[in-house]
Amino acid sequence: MNATDISMKPRIGRRGVIVGAVALCTLVAIGLDTTVVTIGSEQDTRVDGFSPDAYGTKEFPRIRDDVAKRAVDAKTLAAALAEDKSAAAKKYGTGGAMPVLPVRVTGTVGEGKSGIYDINVDGLDNVRIRVQTGPAINGTDLRDAPGDISFGAFKNQIEYQDAGAGVNRAMKAEVLDGIDTANLTGKTVTVTGAFKLINPKMWLITPVEVKVQ
Repeated sequence: MNATDISMKPRIGRRGVIVGAVALCTLVAIGLDTTVVTIGSEQDTRVDGFSPDAYGTKEFPRIRDDVAKRAVDAKTLAAALAEDKSAAAKKYGTGGAMPVLPVRVTGTVGEGKSGIYDINVDGLDNVRIRVQTGPAINGTDLRDAPGDISFGAFKNQIEYQDAGAGVNRAMKAEVLDGIDTANLTGKTVTVTGAFKLINPKMWLITPVEVKVQ
């Protein structure tokens, strides 16, 4: 080996060793301080702001239990609405101009369209009762059903609206995804849910529980 060969070999000085060691320590520290965040988790909510799905997953069990506890038999509710709509809304519902009413109904499933089925109940021929089963679950009836989820709890109208959608998705995952909702016609069901009182003779129920016989 001659002098030229020796001079061409890279030399790693003391400073290079120190710099390399510091870089390695930095990478190790970053790795130790890294947290894996699951989408929709509580950590995800803190990092990325409001998460509708995390909110829905958290709130739906409470909403489900509240609606089930207060649910009124369909015949009882229909009679009360026919007698005095305002009094019935005040007694059973939550909300202002368009209150949300909790109800439990048992009947035979009729024809469906776009995931919305009629439920035929003996003795309630003067009331059209329908239930939405997806794939799209519309409205904010479940969000509004307890009466204690207000706009002021959210950053803006978008978050408030998204909260309702998150609750609907959580309901669908828990209640509807295990049911063959494409083939309900002719079957007897018991549906517990809530509907917004727009027309006392036309109910569109968003379910929190569906039992198919």
